[in-house]
Amino acid sequence: MTDPLYIRMHGNDNVAIVANDGGLPAGAIFADGLRLCERVPQGHKLALVNIPKGAAVLRYNVPIGYALKDISAGNWVHERLLQLPSARGLDNLPIATVKPAPMPPLVGYSFEGYRNVDGSVGSRNILAITTTVQCVAGVVAFAVKRIKEELLPRFPNVDDVVGLEHSYGCGVAIDAPDAIIAIRTLRNITLNPNFGGEVMVVSLGCEKLQPERLLPPGTIQIVDERNVADVGVNADAMLDVVCLQSENHVGFMSMIDSIMQAALPHLQRLNARRRETVPASELVVGVQCGGSDAFSGVTANPAVGFCTDLLVRAGATVMFSETTEVRDGIDQLTARASSPEVAQAMIREMAWYDAYLQKGQVDRSANTTPGNKQGGLSNIVEKAMGSIVKSGSAPINGVLAPGEKVRQKGLIYAATPASDFICGTLQLAAGINLHVFTTGRGTPYGLAEVPVIKVATRTDLARRWHDLMDINAGRIADGDATIEDVGWELFTFMLEVASGRKKTWAEHWKLHNALVLFNPAPVT
Repeated sequence: MTDPLYIRMHGNDNVAIVANDGGLPAGAIFADGLRLCERVPQGHKLALVNIPKGAAVLRYNVPIGYALKDISAGNWVHERLLQLPSARGLDNLPIATVKPAPMPPLVGYSFEGYRNVDGSVGSRNILAITTTVQCVAGVVAFAVKRIKEELLPRFPNVDDVVGLEHSYGCGVAIDAPDAIIAIRTLRNITLNPNFGGEVMVVSLGCEKLQPERLLPPGTIQIVDERNVADVGVNADAMLDVVCLQSENHVGFMSMIDSIMQAALPHLQRLNARRRETVPASELVVGVQCGGSDAFSGVTANPAVGFCTDLLVRAGATVMFSETTEVRDGIDQLTARASSPEVAQAMIREMAWYDAYLQKGQVDRSANTTPGNKQGGLSNIVEKAMGSIVKSGSAPINGVLAPGEKVRQKGLIYAATPASDFICGTLQLAAGINLHVFTTGRGTPYGLAEVPVIKVATRTDLARRWHDLMDINAGRIADGDATIEDVGWELFTFMLEVASGRKKTWAEHWKLHNALVLFNPAPVT
């Protein structure tokens, strides 16, 4: 790309972003005759016309800010020149007003997955060891290493062994109203489809989050059907717990031996499972962005949005999240709600999060990172407009509060903080079996529990991080592919990854971030 080029998102926009790698120098002249007055980095905005002080700066045909001084055509428009607009109120919103024509069903697509007793389908076959408290994390990590080295080679159909480490469980106000968020998050992660219904817990013994509180009777289905006749058809499955403070343990290696012995029957049952052909409707996909830049809303996120529509047409479940990154587009979301009840649920989650931020004496502007700004995103409004497009155009069928499990098909709003790690953790709890992550600045983010497909917003990032990015959406800005092309590429790649025929780069390198539970309740 040698000729100066900018990308304008809407005909009414008075700013556009520089598309050229490395940016453009002062004096660069575009095809329409516009001359740059100063150097503008790639992805950053230039004024297309003179913008007077106090006037709205429009991108996506949305005011992303108000000019703090006169800005001449051809000047760099950055965050220091913009006043952040006030947040949209949560009253008088359009409620379920958008009624798009039904999209034609997408049939004939399938993948090879693992069917579970509860009806869910996994894309991987993993033994997960749940921990009730951070205190046991080191012991579990040691045991997992031994299991992988000594036991896992005997069970070739088991993909991995994962310790569900977290920082919760004790030293917390366990009975506070908001404590339920962290507890149900860990509970629902334990029941993720990729774990085959096998539940194994390691407890210290004295923690506030006791195993029976984490997984009360009725939350676990009986996986080993051979035992049904012994325990009774209506009986609850026994909770398999290794308690480190048990008097049976004499020394550290006694604890490790107990964990390894407890793992054996779970590994045996998982190893007996086989992939089978299932329809694409069994996909449960979480979409997220991190290390975003100004190209996120131009290339990767629109391509993911197109793929989201394909998945919804195929009958699958797709969830988008990141409350602070959609808050400024709440009117767009409530208008797309499938019913007034869904719209009100979205408003409820936005109001809860507004109050949460206010309690911490910050507002939504705290979201935007230094990297976002270096990548051309001036503020949270601009970031939000590019983030929302991951959700595609389908009606929003449901809303999940943080930590809740999805129980319906279609497009779902799963309320989460925008933190990459917390959002990913909460989407795991919601029941995803596949994760899509877009990035412009680049991040080695990954999850041990589900495959993470990384989508680069720029070709330069895809080139430099060629063995970390799975899909290059930068080809859209280069003119080498359309949004639809990349959307279909992502869709077909998902089916291959979900079938186990392909691994993502994060899986290849085993790049896994820790689980981070969202705990808004007090720590004692």
